[in-house]
Amino acid sequence: MRSDIVLDTNVLLAALRSSRGSSFALLSLLAEDHFTLHVSVPLVAEYEAVLRRGQLELTDGQIDDVLDFLCARACHHEVFYLWRPQLRDPDDDFILELAVKAQASIVTWNRADFKRAQLFGIQVLTPADLLDIVEKRS
Repeated sequence: MRSDIVLDTNVLLAALRSSRGSSFALLSLLAEDHFTLHVSVPLVAEYEAVLRRGQLELTDGQIDDVLDFLCARACHHEVFYLWRPQLRDPDDDFILELAVKAQASIVTWNRADFKRAQLFGIQVLTPADLLDIVEKRS
């Protein structure tokens, strides 16, 4: 059984900063279909905005390639909920809304920001947590 996930932007950023951590390992597994990534237009727009801030040594073409890879592998959703604010950081509410729509776990380094996700039946995992789940299934 594959896991359904919504990937918080901080995990994507960590994966692209270093090839040594669990974020990078998780992103690498996306190509092997160990889990299903779920995205929405607002989430992909946030990915793009953060990646283009210049915090990474990536060209515009490389950023386009990353976004194209994610979008090609992901399940796309339109989300029409507006339950805001639900989370400690209201800017993260659209991630929760997507996770509810997709019935997917949220993978993030900021678990504290998503404490209320459990009220909606959504599991919040770190990249290391998800890697453990994938390893146990293999």
